[in-house]
Amino acid sequence: MPHRRDILKTALGLAMTGPLGSAWAQADYPTRPVRLIVPYPAGGGTDAFARMAGERLAQHLGQAVIVDNKPGAGTMIGADLVAKSPADGYTVLLGDTGTYAVNRSLFQKVPYDVERDFAPVSLTARFALLLVAHPSLEVTSVSDLLRVAKARPGAVNYASVGIGSPHHLAMELFKRQAGLFMTHIAYRGGAPAVADLLPGRVPLMFLDVVSAAQHLQAGKIKVLGMASPTRLAQLPNVPTVAEQGFPGFEAWAWQGLAVPAGTPTAAIQRLNAAFGAVAAEPEFRSRMAEMGTELIPSSPAAMAAYVKAETDKWGHLIRANKISAE
Repeated sequence: MPHRRDILKTALGLAMTGPLGSAWAQADYPTRPVRLIVPYPAGGGTDAFARMAGERLAQHLGQAVIVDNKPGAGTMIGADLVAKSPADGYTVLLGDTGTYAVNRSLFQKVPYDVERDFAPVSLTARFALLLVAHPSLEVTSVSDLLRVAKARPGAVNYASVGIGSPHHLAMELFKRQAGLFMTHIAYRGGAPAVADLLPGRVPLMFLDVVSAAQHLQAGKIKVLGMASPTRLAQLPNVPTVAEQGFPGFEAWAWQGLAVPAGTPTAAIQRLNAAFGAVAAEPEFRSRMAEMGTELIPSSPAAMAAYVKAETDKWGHLIRANKISAE
């Protein structure tokens, strides 16, 4: 008959080779720097957020967080790199709406599968979008825009930061709900789109608060409404699009952290807790709020559910409006 101590030893040995053993092996995670992949060029909004959040994450993780920009192919280059990286918690993706929810419907070939290749960690932030116009466009509200656009089908042009971007899809959603025909002018990024918006070469677009703020203050553009379901504290007098005859209208640019599938649960939990701690810091929250950024830390399960809901919503719109990036 086996000795009780031998039975315990055997049980512990089995545990150390199973899922529990993986968690125990990761109990001291991280022991070296963590690489945060940003699938956009340096200098943009996503990059700025990654660097500010990464600095604070490093404090909570006790290891450096190195931001590594891997732009291109609608975030797919950076995402694919993470999908093919070792599942050890040391390569983390800061993906966005396109990465997780839009690309699979927008492109014929996507080199990764969100459910198969990634494990969600946490949603991070979402960015409010404003419907803005150049002063030369004689509109001050959504109803004015409806009147002008319906009187001149196809004559009103609107810009976006790229096909399938949240800015583009917000306008496509608005057009579909309003029954409008307007002409899309797609740019490669926010800077060239805004460069043509400011002189009125393209008079209309959905633009994130961070990019719009200084131009609104200078009177170079005007805001007709916002795509969030409630008004922003920074712009309390600006009504939402939903308030102006489109109940339920909502569109955000959002981001989230993910790691390669198979990453130990303990590492995911550690990353999740670290971002939750960053998001709870009053100074960081205040700084983000000033930029029109709402922090939305979540559990991995909540992120997975949100990604699915967004995938269904935008996939339906992309198919219905026959939108393609190819």
